[in-house]
Amino acid sequence: MVVVVFGARGNVGRHVADGLLAAGEQARAVSRTPAAGLTPGLDAVRADLDRPETLPAVLDGADKMFLYGMLSPQRPYDIEKVVATAAAAGIRQVVLLSSVSVLDPDAVHPVPLLNRTIEQAIQRSGMDWTFLRPESFAANTRTWWADSIRTDNVVRLPYPLAQSAPVHEKDIAALAVAALTEPGHSHQTYTIYGAESLTLQRQVDHISDEQARAEVGRTMHPVVAEAIVSQWAAASGVPALTSTIVEKITGAPAHTHAQWTVGHADDFR
Repeated sequence: MVVVVFGARGNVGRHVADGLLAAGEQARAVSRTPAAGLTPGLDAVRADLDRPETLPAVLDGADKMFLYGMLSPQRPYDIEKVVATAAAAGIRQVVLLSSVSVLDPDAVHPVPLLNRTIEQAIQRSGMDWTFLRPESFAANTRTWWADSIRTDNVVRLPYPLAQSAPVHEKDIAALAVAALTEPGHSHQTYTIYGAESLTLQRQVDHISDEQARAEVGRTMHPVVAEAIVSQWAAASGVPALTSTIVEKITGAPAHTHAQWTVGHADDFR
C-alpha cells in the first residue's frame, strides 16, 4: 500500500519518506517543489495543503498519510477540507506531527490553538490516528542563531542558563515510521522530549534581551518569538523534561544535541 508523506522536503518529512523507503514501503513524497533534494526511489509529486483541489490526485490509491501540523501560524491550511478529502480518498490512518504546546490548557498563542484544532478534526474523522507532540526541535537553533554566527560569530542570549531538551528530527521521523509500519500505535499520543537537558549556553558550545528577540523574531511570527523568549526566562536554571519514548518505540537510542550539531555544522558556516 502507498503512504503519502506531506512536507517531504521538510526537516522531519524528508526523514519519514526515507525511513519508509528503507522499510520497503511505497512512499509518495509530497511537497510544493518536489523535484529537488529527495532520495531516488521516492515517488515525488506536487501538491499543496493550502490548495485542497491538488490533494485528490496525490491521495488516490493510498491508505496512510503523514501530515504536519501548524509549526507556524503564517500559512494555516483548512484542516476540515484536508480531512474530508483524505477520508473520501480512502485514507485509513494518519500520523500527525503536532506540538507539545497543545497540552497547555491556558495557551493563547496561535501554534497550540491551531494544532489542537487539527488534532480534533482528525479525531472526528473516523480515521486511525497517532499524534506526535515534540517539544523544542534541535533544528530551531539553526533558525535562531545561524545568521548571527555566520555574520558576527556570536549568539545573543538573554537567558543562557535556560534549559531545554532538543529533539533531533530523525527521532521524530523514526517514531512516525514506526507508527505507519507497525501495529499498536492507533489512537496513541507521543509526547517527545530530547534525551538530555541542556542549557542554551551548552547548546551554543556544541556548535541583551532585545537583541535576542530580534534574532528569533527575524524569521518567526512575533507572537511565537515572544512565547519562545518567555519560555527561556521560565527555564533559566531549571532542568528540562526529557523522555525515553524514542528508544522505547524504535529500539534505538535517541540522538543527542551534539550529534545533531555534527550533522548540521555547515548550516552555521
